[in-house]
Amino acid sequence: MDMEIEQEGNYDKPKKLKNFMSIKSLLILIYSIFFSIGQISGAMLVRIYFLHGGKRKWLQSFLLTAGFPILILPISISYIKKRKKFTTNNNNIRVFVTPKLAIFSAILGILLGICSYLYNFGMSYLPISISSLLGSTSLAFTAIFAYFMVKHKFTDYFVNAVVLMILGSIILGLHMNRDRPIGESNRRYMLGFVMTLVGAALHGFINAGVEYSHVKAGVVVTFDLVMQMQFLISMFSALFCIVAMIINKDFQTITREAEEFGLGQKKYYMILALTAISLQTMMIGSLGMIFCSSALLFGIVNALLIPIEQIFAVIFLPENFNSDKWMALAMCLWGFASYFYGEYKDSMANKVTKNKHATLPDQV
Repeated sequence: MDMEIEQEGNYDKPKKLKNFMSIKSLLILIYSIFFSIGQISGAMLVRIYFLHGGKRKWLQSFLLTAGFPILILPISISYIKKRKKFTTNNNNIRVFVTPKLAIFSAILGILLGICSYLYNFGMSYLPISISSLLGSTSLAFTAIFAYFMVKHKFTDYFVNAVVLMILGSIILGLHMNRDRPIGESNRRYMLGFVMTLVGAALHGFINAGVEYSHVKAGVVVTFDLVMQMQFLISMFSALFCIVAMIINKDFQTITREAEEFGLGQKKYYMILALTAISLQTMMIGSLGMIFCSSALLFGIVNALLIPIEQIFAVIFLPENFNSDKWMALAMCLWGFASYFYGEYKDSMANKVTKNKHATLPDQV
């Protein structure tokens, strides 16, 4: 009888594992959709803001995480449900964010604020077709930092991907004058180019840092943990940007900038509101993907969105797509394909190894 119960328990374990994996896959899919929608719409809105007279870079940086209070709703709902559950069982409610994770969140939040400023600085002077290609190098930086921080392995396919992405950036750099917006100085255009690359490097560090934080904290990744970490990172980033806006006297100039905005005052505030919503959606998706999977998967999805961003920029914005950009895009996609193929081969090799170990007791 005891053996039958034990066997039933063993049979239940694979079912529970499958259910957990299916929920995790569903969450990754949802977060990927959130990130894709937020990334494309957010980039378009930020560029429209700068094209029509907007100049407040710290304001746009703040909008990346300004919508963080909306996360209070899912966190509160989850808390209320758990409170009822734990009250009936006479247990205390567990808070998933440990002091160590809170410190990690504060550091990552400040770095995120700086990263957002670097990206916005680049987008104020560069077309989306250029900034998105440069931003895609964050995949290479993510993999490099992940190698040192969470021990992801380097492969020949990864090295090939990094070289191709760097070559793509060099091609854009050598022919940048061909696509410089009218009235933009060569110095500002070059500075935007460099700042975007530095932002991509810092973005890669943050992605690896998020994965490193929950690995080192030694806690199980749950929906509650993801929401709480997102809230803290976004809050610290928003507070950092608010301090920078006060120092830069941005709050005093918003009203005047709205009156002088090229599309009108109403559309100015509408663009700011939509930007905040889009970028917060992107933040939820990006951090969710990293927590539920890895920083590298986030980098891959980010790289996949480049061609879509290019298409939207050409259709809705006054941008062209010349031969240099096509070549850089081809190299970027080639690098992505090389990296993805390498990851696929490694995963298949790991499955074969696991199957061999699983069948070993039967052979004995």
